[in-house]
Amino acid sequence: MTQHPSPTPSGDTPLVRLTVDRAIATVTLDSPRNRNALSARLRSELSGALADAVADDEVRGVVLTGTGSVFCAGADLKEVGAALRGTPVEPAPELPEIFEQIMGAPKPVVAVLNGAARAGGIGLVAAADIALAPRSATFAFTEVRIGVVPAVISVPVSARMHSRQLSRYFLTGELFDASEAARAGLVTQAVPDRDMEHAVDAVLQGLRGSAPRALSRTKELLGELGSGALATAGRRAESFARMGELSAEFFGSEDAAEGRAAFFEKRPPRWAR
Repeated sequence: MTQHPSPTPSGDTPLVRLTVDRAIATVTLDSPRNRNALSARLRSELSGALADAVADDEVRGVVLTGTGSVFCAGADLKEVGAALRGTPVEPAPELPEIFEQIMGAPKPVVAVLNGAARAGGIGLVAAADIALAPRSATFAFTEVRIGVVPAVISVPVSARMHSRQLSRYFLTGELFDASEAARAGLVTQAVPDRDMEHAVDAVLQGLRGSAPRALSRTKELLGELGSGALATAGRRAESFARMGELSAEFFGSEDAAEGRAAFFEKRPPRWAR
């Protein structure tokens, strides 16, 4: 197994780790202290790790996973709030770029959940070609409950989830489990927790046994056969641009400021009844 530490500021512990073993690159979100939230630094390291994995000619497929009890909690709300108050945030790839790295990668990406996913973290799950979740994992599109819109993540998520479940969970923000996520098309399989290693191995053995060029062309073919956001890179770019504008509008709103305050103060927002 080879390890490729993601570039980080001198002296800082990496938030994302990249290892390669038998033609499979594993990209691990390793910021459990904030539930692997998508901070600017984590996004930068994640983007770099994905690029390195795809550029490695020995890599047949990419696993995306996390450490701790949460796969990814979505946006780093403290950082978002600070940025809106004018605090400088280090330049970093935004979520559309990361989703496109995954969706447009010439190699299959397998999301292997280690726990719960929320908001933008679910976008990572939907962007992946295959997603395996332990049955104990939970999901929620929490955006509406903090006064924002699940805009950017709607591009990959709407290409996966069946429309009735998509409407329900986008509009209510309610919690749903891995079995429901599988029924809704969000994840490929909900696996008993004790069987996750076996389920992952089965998928990876399939990738390891496949011809690299055929794998790449088959992933491209799946996009051609699909509809909506999966169809073409150009269509995804247009969707991401429109949704980015909508997201920015709502993240800068008074409702969003109240939603963040309520979240951190552990109280209902003023609109809750």
